[in-house]
Amino acid sequence: SRGIVHQVNLEYLASVARQENGIWLADTLVGTDSHTTMVNGLGVLGWGVGGIEAEAVMLGQPIYMLAPDVVGMRLTGSLKQGVTATDMTLRIVELLREHGVVGKFVEFFGPGMVELTLADRATIANMAPEYGATCGFFPVDERTLEYLRLSGREESSIQGVEAYSRAQGLWYSPGDKEKSYTATLELNLSSVEPALAGPKRPQDRVDLSNMKQHFVESLTKDLGHHGHGLASDQLSNGALVTKDGHTFDLNHGDVVIAAITSCTNTSNPGVMLAAGLLARNARAHGLEVKPWVKTSLAPGSRVVTEYYEATGLQDDLNALGFNVVGYGCTTCIGNSGPLPEEIDAAIDEAGLIVGSVISGNRNFEGRVHGKVKASYLASPPLVVAYALAGNLEVDLATEPVGFSTDGKPVMLADIWPGEEQLREAMNVITPEMFRQRYADAMNEPRWDSIPSEPSPLYPWEAESTYIRLPTFFSGLSPQPQPITSIENARVLLKLGDSITTDHISPAGSFPADGPAGKWLIERGIQKGDFNSFGSRRGNHEIMMRGTFANVRIRNQMAPGTEGGFALDFSTGEVTSVYDAAQSYSGPKVVLAGSQYGTGSSRDWAAKGTYLLGIEAVIATSFERIHRSNLVGMGVLPMTFLDGESHESLGLDGTESFTIPIGDDVQPLQNLTVTANHPSGSQITFEAQVRLDTPVEVEYYRNGGILHTVLRDLAKQE
Repeated sequence: SRGIVHQVNLEYLASVARQENGIWLADTLVGTDSHTTMVNGLGVLGWGVGGIEAEAVMLGQPIYMLAPDVVGMRLTGSLKQGVTATDMTLRIVELLREHGVVGKFVEFFGPGMVELTLADRATIANMAPEYGATCGFFPVDERTLEYLRLSGREESSIQGVEAYSRAQGLWYSPGDKEKSYTATLELNLSSVEPALAGPKRPQDRVDLSNMKQHFVESLTKDLGHHGHGLASDQLSNGALVTKDGHTFDLNHGDVVIAAITSCTNTSNPGVMLAAGLLARNARAHGLEVKPWVKTSLAPGSRVVTEYYEATGLQDDLNALGFNVVGYGCTTCIGNSGPLPEEIDAAIDEAGLIVGSVISGNRNFEGRVHGKVKASYLASPPLVVAYALAGNLEVDLATEPVGFSTDGKPVMLADIWPGEEQLREAMNVITPEMFRQRYADAMNEPRWDSIPSEPSPLYPWEAESTYIRLPTFFSGLSPQPQPITSIENARVLLKLGDSITTDHISPAGSFPADGPAGKWLIERGIQKGDFNSFGSRRGNHEIMMRGTFANVRIRNQMAPGTEGGFALDFSTGEVTSVYDAAQSYSGPKVVLAGSQYGTGSSRDWAAKGTYLLGIEAVIATSFERIHRSNLVGMGVLPMTFLDGESHESLGLDGTESFTIPIGDDVQPLQNLTVTANHPSGSQITFEAQVRLDTPVEVEYYRNGGILHTVLRDLAKQE
């Protein structure tokens, strides 16, 4: 692999501005991943869309959206020594998520912004989905040009970028008059402290100095975003493990995964070199990673390896177990691989709340690993520090990170790299490193060697378990049918707040006894060859059986369960969500809380919803991309009125719902929904149709965006 596309875009692909047919144009893009936003750190306006919408774009369909509000974020001051770009970004995520920027643009400005390196800006821009914004934009300035030179771009192109930006009013100068924004927030960077975020959401920031107390308290907090719901008599649980010649106790809080991963931070030489230097300093003190910690290093581009090898820091990281496992999305997206069998078994045996510390951008429930319930985001040097400490229940500000070979305590401050040490390491990075690594970026003999033959139709293989002909377009008529009301819809899932696209459509491994695993076993595929949901996303049979199958999703219709469970509509018994969906041939609905569809742009969260027969999702609020994806699949998104929810309305999920949507539906129209209870009682309530534009109404009328595009193409023929 060359790396993660967002980092490659930053380092190589993006032009900022370019000349076409004698005319200079601004560089813009949309991408099929929510972290496409990273390139906004370079002054390139871009954001993520679902695969459904992108496929329509490739077939000639424009992208439509309501003109967004723009929130300004004034940055002042500068970061204190020892505070990283990751710490700053986690604070910004916390602030903006609290303010509320879903569906909005955020633009950064101010004297503090001017001082940030381009890589620091890219880290902030990368995490726009985590703070909820469509994008987090940084204007073009001198820092932008410095980075273009550092990354080996042509000088003539760089001069063109500057001239174009100045001519178009896109250039930022510290003395410029402040723009007018929908709202303005301010952050003094000198107030930022070292921090992590977790245990289950990226906006839940925890100061490093408070981490020990936070984790201890989280163990017995009610099960939810901030707690694990343990009883006091479970706190002493532990298991004796023997692994690779070591015998040790595995306890709550032990860090079983420590991963330097994700383009969010591996694109930033400052924090990456800090991690390598911390590893070097730790080795000098005789420190070692604890034997229960699975370590890995997955840079977002091969340039990272260039400067690690030039400084010799790769040797130091290797010595602590941070070997390069690949150049791509790994632990951050759930590709962490299996835990050692001994560790896996011990977690189950003792019911342990074990931890992961990763330098990624997401830590949603079940995402990093199905057995890890306490997942924290942190800077790369803190990932190394926690691998050395081995436990979340340690105060790294006042307690040793470990002990030297002669038994002396070693504090984090003893091994944290100094400014001069870091500056010296940064000086090894040259434009030639980028040019060399990207010289043949567009040539890949291994791809080219795969045999293929041109064909007007794709040659589907009926026996394939990876790529199968989906049923989305079966029976597509030349003209759409009129929109009709949804009658007698049953509730398949009743969910709480912050349901992520990971909850809806997991990307990691899956069990043999689940619907997807059973489907493969019936076709002679052994568990060792299952691979992952992500690798089999070309097979709708697997993906719909995995929809709502996350091991941490809690469906209130199946109380007391955790995982992909629902009630069989014919028997009332608890079964898998997939099997429950098959037990009722009529329309189904999902009831949900706020921030429904947070996280990845994965379109299978909408495709799987559609294939399960869900015709509407009624939530307190939606995240932008998932709402758009639902519309793109012909599933109706609706929101309760402000101040209302399925709890406040007294909906218990046993009702049958009637949604009187008709062919004359208007964007953002309110409809009166009727819920008929089995007891004979009835609840009516207003809900807003989240078809936000006339174009989206047409998509819904056609059954989805691709249905619309295909009908339009057929008319042209």
